[in-house]
Amino acid sequence: MAEKKEAPQAPGGSKKKLFFIIGAVVIVLLAGGIAAFFLMKPPPAPKEKEDPAKHVPVPELNQLADVGPMVNIEEFIVNIISGDAAHYVKASLTVELTSEEGKAEAEKRMPQMRDSILLLVGNKSFEELQDLQGKKQLKAEITNKINSFLKSGKVKAVYFTNFVVQ
Repeated sequence: MAEKKEAPQAPGGSKKKLFFIIGAVVIVLLAGGIAAFFLMKPPPAPKEKEDPAKHVPVPELNQLADVGPMVNIEEFIVNIISGDAAHYVKASLTVELTSEEGKAEAEKRMPQMRDSILLLVGNKSFEELQDLQGKKQLKAEITNKINSFLKSGKVKAVYFTNFVVQ
């Protein structure tokens, strides 16, 4: 019977396979290294916007100045802007005016003043009201808003007699 002869394999065939396998392993390792490099590095820190509240001029109190007529604004509670949980402000304040006529007008316009103060405070965020600068900014905004209502007399200063942020 005739014996079958097998065709001899090319001597470089197994080396070629080995070369492709090693090349594939190197490519996979490089791809993994590059992916790890980009995925493991920390994300860039977000650029913080400059807070415009830091540049609002707030008049300093002159302790020796005469004290003007005062109008009390009753305690109020208002929800404030917050991303994580429900926060609110509980506050009461006193407004110092320049004249007695201004005091009479302020008492007459109390509902308008309270409404505008509630809207101002309600549009503040929890973070804005945590620091001193944010509270000073709020005082300045309240002063400007109340002055827009008054025709006789102006607001000299705003004093928080109670201010709780939770």
